[in-house]
Amino acid sequence: MSRPVAIVTGVGPGTGSAITRRLDSAGYAVAMLARNRERLAAFEAEIAHAKAYPCDVTDEGQLDIVLAAVRHDLGTPAVLVHNAVGGAFGSFLDIDPKVLAANFQVNTMALLHLARRLAPDMIQAGTGAIVVTGNTSALRGRANFAGFAPTKAAQRILAEAMARELGPKGVHVAYVVIDAVIDVPWARKRYADAPDSFFIKPAAIASEVLHLVQQDRSAWSFNVEIRPFGEKW
Repeated sequence: MSRPVAIVTGVGPGTGSAITRRLDSAGYAVAMLARNRERLAAFEAEIAHAKAYPCDVTDEGQLDIVLAAVRHDLGTPAVLVHNAVGGAFGSFLDIDPKVLAANFQVNTMALLHLARRLAPDMIQAGTGAIVVTGNTSALRGRANFAGFAPTKAAQRILAEAMARELGPKGVHVAYVVIDAVIDVPWARKRYADAPDSFFIKPAAIASEVLHLVQQDRSAWSFNVEIRPFGEKW
């Protein structure tokens, strides 16, 4: 039997690749989307049922080409995990407004473009899942997050609007607020004195994403917050 097809955007060495590995181990064929062609090729060589599709998710023309290729190579996608992220730090007085606009394209508009192209098949099938990885900025605007937080808040609200429309049609939409520093090499270097309990593991995030993808429809979650046990919130 053919594997159900999942698309994961923003596949890099942290959360994206962990989600890909978890979906692969759970029986999915995974289409990996990211801009870094070489890194995707390395993941493709390592992960048995994952296929690389280099793509800039803000480019609708590229998305159309890639999604056509995914359907041809793997089949009709039943799952979308939008993990691609654009971020920047800085005061609203200092940032270039173009930075906010660019991040909005990655975080919010790419979700809209992907969902508009994938949801109709899910609706027709009466099943499917769209999971978006977010973070604390989706819930609050802090100083020096002006180039990022507004885009994540808009992303969460878009996902909620989608969930309210798609849920009654059998398609589960969920938003994962990752309230933690993700355990990746650059974060370990930046927070060198932090204990292990300070970090959230990419594999643990991936397990929660899979749980949402496979969640029983009698008890669907939408807004899911995950954090290490030691996180202050």
